[in-house]
Amino acid sequence: MSAPNELKRTLTPLMLWGLGVGYVISGMYFGWNLGLKEGGTLGLAIATVFIIIMYVTFTFSYTELACAIPRAGGGFDYANRALGKDWGFIAGMAQNVEFIFAPPAIAFAIGAYFNLFFPQIPVLAIAIAAFVVFTALNIYGVKAAASFELLITVFAVGELLLFAGVSLPQFEMKNLRHNAFPNGWQGIFAAIPSAIWFFLAIEGVANVAEEAINPKRTMILGFGSAILTLVILCVLVFISSIGVAGWEAIVYKSPGETSDSPLPLALGHIVDKKNILFKLLVTIGLFGLVASFHGIILAAGRASFEFGRIKYGPSFIGKIHSRFKTPAMALLVNSAIGIVTLLLLNKKTLDIIVISVFGALTLYIISMISLLRLRRTEPGLERPFKVPLYPFFPVVALVIAVVSIIAMAYYNQKPALIFLCIIAGCYIGFKLFHKNTANN
Repeated sequence: MSAPNELKRTLTPLMLWGLGVGYVISGMYFGWNLGLKEGGTLGLAIATVFIIIMYVTFTFSYTELACAIPRAGGGFDYANRALGKDWGFIAGMAQNVEFIFAPPAIAFAIGAYFNLFFPQIPVLAIAIAAFVVFTALNIYGVKAAASFELLITVFAVGELLLFAGVSLPQFEMKNLRHNAFPNGWQGIFAAIPSAIWFFLAIEGVANVAEEAINPKRTMILGFGSAILTLVILCVLVFISSIGVAGWEAIVYKSPGETSDSPLPLALGHIVDKKNILFKLLVTIGLFGLVASFHGIILAAGRASFEFGRIKYGPSFIGKIHSRFKTPAMALLVNSAIGIVTLLLLNKKTLDIIVISVFGALTLYIISMISLLRLRRTEPGLERPFKVPLYPFFPVVALVIAVVSIIAMAYYNQKPALIFLCIIAGCYIGFKLFHKNTANN
């Protein structure tokens, strides 16, 4: 019989693969193409290669932590153990920012896709409805949520493979070479957020480790297979979509107006928009957006729940629903914040993405430092999986993450300031809250 505040173990390796790929796969459908405006084909490609290296080395390193400390808080729990409660809090808040800000950006894209078919329904209304529906599904149960995630992720992967199959026969090398490096080397650094968006939230798999059957084995299989799948899809989508008509064709839907729908833009150069194949691919494309939206809501709920469970945040968000055994209050609070973000930052998708990426990079940096420290301070900690080529992998991930966050802060000063204000404000509240609690 499980403890009243313990999450239920129901997840298999296949479900973790579905979650890992599902968290991320929307990044293949939108957002990444905006980096082409800054870096061109070559600039974004170079940035993406380095980001792939970062994510591969980071994922192996993070898997060691997830297997050794299988807790719902993920990076927050690792930093808390390795570096103390202050750094643990900062890591946890960075993770919360990543997971809470990513869904509103994806919700806007879902609304935009639906709006293509139902122009009479406002994008914002569809985005808010998505929050309500998928928060309810996650409250109902993690097994149902993960099973749904697996199903739509399979459809989303299939759609990307179908898109590549349709577009690659139209591929021309000259389209990759055209205006490939418009802003020189600075374009590489400016394109970093879009390159990260390809893989953002893969680490969310660690947040459900506590709900995995045999987490030590399941985490290794789930993380490893997910990152391999995503790297293959990233390369396929990048080459096939740009190769059709050049990068400008999938960035601008009209002169000077950027688009969040690069794949439909590429398809428009191959088949007529009234063609059944075009409608089919765009319709199935919604599965990719829904997979990431739903999956990140799931991971965010676990991250916030852990915050409340150990009283680093309001204790009510650390309660388990008595019937469904899910973090219902955490899910509801995150949904409310997401809807408020939709209302405040309407039509500012890129700013929301960048704030989310700042959270992710902060989490990655603190997590890699935590891994290095735990190896030194707790050599006897049971580690069912050890990162290969230690310390090379975590150090490489750490260095690339540090360079990336510095470059992002330089090119995105307003979102950087917003992110810093969120972290600083919450940290001050945390210190006051804990001081008052200690005095009572």
